[in-house]
Parts: sequence; structure tokens; C-alpha cells
Amino acid sequence: MLKEFKTFIMRGNVIDLAVAVIIGAAFNAIVGSLINDVITPLMLKPAMESLGVTKLEEVAWNGVLYGKFIASVINFVVTAFIIFLMVKAMNKMSKKKEEAPAAPPAPTKDQELLTEIRDLLKSK
Repeated sequence: MLKEFKTFIMRGNVIDLAVAVIIGAAFNAIVGSLINDVITPLMLKPAMESLGVTKLEEVAWNGVLYGKFIASVINFVVTAFIIFLMVKAMNKMSKKKEEAPAAPPAPTKDQELLTEIRDLLKSK
């Protein structure tokens, strides 16, 4: 059983997944800061000032913290858009790698005849 566990852990896809989770957590911190510190204050500053709050998460109505929900929705949309852009860029790069250079065009009849003549002259 220990040997099977070692084999499972050492598979490439498990390690790739672990790296993706770690990078995703770091990326989440960056996106969260972008939302909370840049986008929310710029986009929603007038609305937040009229409500008398400094953070979107503090917006509430009868105890319902709908500001947290709005912040989560904005966070999701921005994260999804950034991931979309990253995947699109990666797909574009992989297409360039996959595209093999075009094969040279087949020789014309004239070129074939000239090649035959050249080969005949070389052999003499």
C-alpha cells in the first residue's frame, strides 16, 4: 500500500495539480487586492460614500451583508476574465508551436526537366 501511495504521489499530474493549487492561492491574493484596493474604490466610491461605509463588505440592509456578496461577484468576474485571457494567450502560443512550416511546393515540369538535365550532365 505504501508503494502504491508513493507511485500515486510521484505521478506528474499530482505534482502539477499541487503546483496549480499553490499558484492559484497566490493569484487569488493578487486578484483580491485588485478588487478590494483598486476596482471597488474606483467604481463604487460614490455609492459607498452615500451609504457611509468605507469597505464594500460593510454594506448591509437589515443585517443582510449584501456588500460581501457584491464583492464576491466582482471578484469572481475579474478572476474568470483574467483566467480567460491567460488561457486564450496559452492557446494562441500552442497553436504557433503546432503549426509546422509549410512544405515547399512540388517542382514544376520545367524544374523536373532541368533537374534531369543537370543530373545527366553531372554523370558524363
